[in-house]
Amino acid sequence: MSSEDISPGSPFRHESVARDEAPQYVLPLVVRIEKGAPPARTDALETAARAVLTILSDDRSAGEGEWAQAMRDWQDARIRKVVRRARGAEWRKASALPGITVTGEEAEVRVFPPVPLDGWPKELAKLQVSGTDLDDPEAPAEPGPAEPVLWLSPELDMSAGKAMAQAGHGAQLAWWELSDADRKSWRDAGFRLSVRTPGRPLWQELTVSGLPVVRDAGFTEIAPGSCTVVADHPSLRS
Repeated sequence: MSSEDISPGSPFRHESVARDEAPQYVLPLVVRIEKGAPPARTDALETAARAVLTILSDDRSAGEGEWAQAMRDWQDARIRKVVRRARGAEWRKASALPGITVTGEEAEVRVFPPVPLDGWPKELAKLQVSGTDLDDPEAPAEPGPAEPVLWLSPELDMSAGKAMAQAGHGAQLAWWELSDADRKSWRDAGFRLSVRTPGRPLWQELTVSGLPVVRDAGFTEIAPGSCTVVADHPSLRS
């Protein structure tokens, strides 16, 4: 599913340039969903979020790295992400393209450097967006008090693909807000995080807490401006 953050702007964009006026790029993510062994929903969401953080922190995304210009161009505009699914030969072909595969408990997600909206590699362009509906066989455990949590809105019904993109947005907004020291600590910890859905009372508190909030552009599934994720990192709590 495609999704677009409309929260505060990119760290690269000049304030006088509107995000919609910049060339639009998309960050492709591909989740491996084999017929007989699909991953659990929460595992896939958490793995997608860690995949976004992994490419943001990769040396190839910084300075004069081979992905740096594409990453800057992407973050200059809306931080669009599209999640597609693959299995078998499709997954093997996708894995041969430049990118990073991140694994969870069972989930596998490959993230690729950003591409123009109309410039997808053919191996990725033909992959399906639909069919990413996943379930949790068991309710996920409560996150620890010192653990970063991406809180999903309890008021919205999102497909797994849509929720994966939103979790990636939340992780990215938290990354932008953290100090260099906090980023390093998170990276050294393997980007440990949880994705959970709070009850409505806690959700209402979170949305006005001052933590980073993702608001969707409304191109797929949900209404424009909908609050989808609150990024709750311990270093950002007031």
